[in-house]
Amino acid sequence: MWASLLAGLLARPWARRVAALALVALTVTLFILNLRRQGERAGRAAERLEAMERNDAIHRQMLDAAARRPRSRDDLLDRLRDGGF
Repeated sequence: MWASLLAGLLARPWARRVAALALVALTVTLFILNLRRQGERAGRAAERLEAMERNDAIHRQMLDAAARRPRSRDDLLDRLRDGGF
C-alpha cells in the first residue's frame, strides 16, 4: 500500500522536483555537519601535536643536562675548583 502511494506520488513531476530538492538539502546538511566534525578532529590532533612537541623539548633539555653532569666525584671536584658551574 505504501509503495503504490509513493510510486503514485513520485509519478508527478513537481513531486520528483520536491524530492530532489529535499535530497540536495539533506546532502548539504550532512556535508556541513561532517566538515564541523572533521574540523574538531583536526583541532584535537593539532593540540596533541603541540603537547608532544612541548614534551619532546623538555625531554631534550633533560638529556642535555644529564650529558653535562659530572661523571664522578673527581670530575665534580675539578669543576668546582675551576669554577665550571
